[in-house]
Parts: sequence; structure tokens; C-alpha cells
Amino acid sequence: MNWFVLVVAGLFEIGWAIGLKYTQGFTRLWPTVGTIAAIVLSMGLLGVAMKSLPVGTAYAIWVGIGTVGTAILGMVLFGEPANLLRIGSLALIVIGVVGLKLASTA
Repeated sequence: MNWFVLVVAGLFEIGWAIGLKYTQGFTRLWPTVGTIAAIVLSMGLLGVAMKSLPVGTAYAIWVGIGTVGTAILGMVLFGEPANLLRIGSLALIVIGVVGLKLASTA
């Protein structure tokens, strides 16, 4: 169950990272409120997941989910570059995250 909580925390991390773009420097009220809510939920769920998961593994997976998801949404929503080197680099992050999960004893 804590792995599921960790994944949800990672999804909220994607939400707040993308939300930051929409706040326009925290000058727009509702995007700012949503972004702050996503930050609180993401960190709170990460803390819950870390009760039983190894800290290094949990944190790395949380950051990996956030990094990959945010980069992909940046390409889709904001037209950021989607070249072979960038996609390959994201694939390496995914491989690392999967490896950490497989190596975990929890």
C-alpha cells in the first residue's frame, strides 16, 4: 500500500510542478491555491510512504516520477523540445526508478 501512496505523491509532485507555470509567479489566485494544495498533498503522502519504505529509495522514486512526468507534460503542454537525447535521458531515469523499486526490500 505504501508503494501506491508513493506513486500518488509523485503524481501530485507533477501537479505542483506544472501548476507553478500557471501561477505566473504566484500572481494568479486559483492556480496558486491549487499548486500549494498539490505541494502539501505530495509532501504529506511522501511522509506517509516513508514510514515503512527506505528513505533513499522512496525519495528517489518520488523525484523520478515528478521529473519524468513534468518533462513529458512540458513537451505536451508547452511545446518543450522532444528530441532523442531528451527522451533517452528520461528513459534512463525510468530505468533507475524501476531498478530502485526492484532492489528495495520493503
